[in-house]
Amino acid sequence: MAGAAYEVGYDERYRVAARALRARMVRRIVAGGGLVDPAWRAAFAEVPRHVFVLGYGLDELPGDDRDPRRRLRRLASAYADRPIATHVVGGELVSSSSQPSLMALMCEALAVVDGDRVLEIGAGTGYNAALIAHRLGPDAVTTIDIDEEITAAARTHLDAYGTPAARSVVVVTGDGALGHAARAPYDRIMATCALPVIPEAWLEQCRPGGLILAPIATGLVALTVHGPGRAEGRFLHTPAFFVALRGAAAGSAHRRLGDELFGGWHPDRSRYGMSVDGARQWLWLDDPHGPDTWGVTA
Repeated sequence: MAGAAYEVGYDERYRVAARALRARMVRRIVAGGGLVDPAWRAAFAEVPRHVFVLGYGLDELPGDDRDPRRRLRRLASAYADRPIATHVVGGELVSSSSQPSLMALMCEALAVVDGDRVLEIGAGTGYNAALIAHRLGPDAVTTIDIDEEITAAARTHLDAYGTPAARSVVVVTGDGALGHAARAPYDRIMATCALPVIPEAWLEQCRPGGLILAPIATGLVALTVHGPGRAEGRFLHTPAFFVALRGAAAGSAHRRLGDELFGGWHPDRSRYGMSVDGARQWLWLDDPHGPDTWGVTA
């Protein structure tokens, strides 16, 4: 069975429980309106989240690790619809595994088609890259993170999962704001970290007609790229809170601006959009050239 490498050392009861928990997770996401696309539904049903997230805070559940009941409780925690903190530096959270329902929303919002190439900014545990690779197949996904410890863990998890698609993911240690020009152009760029602005490098490395999905101002904006330095699109309906992008070009994420726009007089995020035209980037309500606009800077 392809990908069964991660099951070595676990008894049949554990393997059956993991499959059942994934199925339950998928049912709950579907019941909430997610995973409409059968291909993404299959990815979430088959990629084992526990391989990517066990070894972090979930291991702190009390009890003897030799107790099979404790192991099953830990396993169940891996499939709860909640984020899991995975990397803390100096008391600051710098990486986490997002809640599965939000990941499902973002994956579907990418609107990928067969043959697409995806750059993920923020490697995390490697789980999101594994989901995308499951959907698109081998040699389609590049993931980058500035922290060598994070990329090493992501590589280990992808190899432990062991499918050809997972093993083919290119894991890069580098500044995500600079993208990864060596494998450009990309059809989709997906950021899993909060940004102050859209980096210029992403607009250069994403082909015209491609899509950039990124957390901006406590929301998720889906931008269609119209050429180097030019992109425009609208926010998804959901709020989204991510750790900030790190690196020399990271700047400060616009949390306060998001609170002002989406937490006040008109919280319908889908009416808001973002435009990029050269050095100018701005958010807007209803019309990119209307009266309600807000400039964003790094």
